[in-house]
Amino acid sequence: MNRRFLEGLWHLADPKISITSLAAMTIGGSVAARDSEVAWGWHTLMLLALFCMEVAKNAWGDVYDYDSGTDLAVAPEDRTAFSGGKRVMVDNLLSRGQTWGIAFAFGTVGILLGAVIVILREPAVFWIGMAGLAIGWSYHGPPLKLVYRGLGELAVVLCYGPAIAVSTYMIQTHHFSLDVFWLSLSLGIFVAAFLWVNEFPDHDADARANKRNLIVRMGKYRASRLLPSIYLAGFALLAAAPFVAGVPRSAWIGFIAVPFALYAAAWTWREPEDFYRRRAVQPAALLTFVFFSAGAGAGVVIGGS
Repeated sequence: MNRRFLEGLWHLADPKISITSLAAMTIGGSVAARDSEVAWGWHTLMLLALFCMEVAKNAWGDVYDYDSGTDLAVAPEDRTAFSGGKRVMVDNLLSRGQTWGIAFAFGTVGILLGAVIVILREPAVFWIGMAGLAIGWSYHGPPLKLVYRGLGELAVVLCYGPAIAVSTYMIQTHHFSLDVFWLSLSLGIFVAAFLWVNEFPDHDADARANKRNLIVRMGKYRASRLLPSIYLAGFALLAAAPFVAGVPRSAWIGFIAVPFALYAAAWTWREPEDFYRRRAVQPAALLTFVFFSAGAGAGVVIGGS
């Protein structure tokens, strides 16, 4: 394999984006560790399956965004490490055939690993996995193309919140947990907030390509005014978790994410047109869900010990 191909594969693997799956698994795995002995082999197998599906999703998403023209239209000054797509075709790192090949290869491995988990460990996660696969494909792919219709943010809440976290817990314990579901709703909201700020740099390109995500539909100014409410909703769910879902109050350690959320919301509010050129809003939005997951997960374990 030549250097250009390996660089393209690295872009599609993108460790920054794979952190979202790991954060969701942390929520499910932490509650499972409180309730039972962790089967690390199955936990690792699920992590590998999700990683493969992330690479596949990034690959087919890059093809559809290239074909729509949105990645081609992103101005150089609007490109960031967190937005603008993986650009493996725009930057001539991979051909269309290579990109589809990677999507097929990693998707096949991910589905096979998922099948092993369903058949040998927990059949009940089959339906969650099928729903996750359908939503993952439909985020970019036809016929639904959710992100082009203003539904991509909701898809992210569901997939990177309850779908992954609840599946992780069920694979460990073989039953459902309201604790996991409730905490994962907060996580899904924070991951969606990360997507939210990542869509600002792409606003003009997305608008020209008719990629009608919520930032395009609302405009940068109104979208910047909604971001604090999105974060507030996530933290409100965390505050209510002990009273509604029986989560131990030690899960409130997840509030350590508040400073990062405040930073992201404040600078997006103040500079909605171009905050990403001068402010570390996108890293702060990423750290919000990472610290929430780590804090809330550790709190659950502490509270159950």
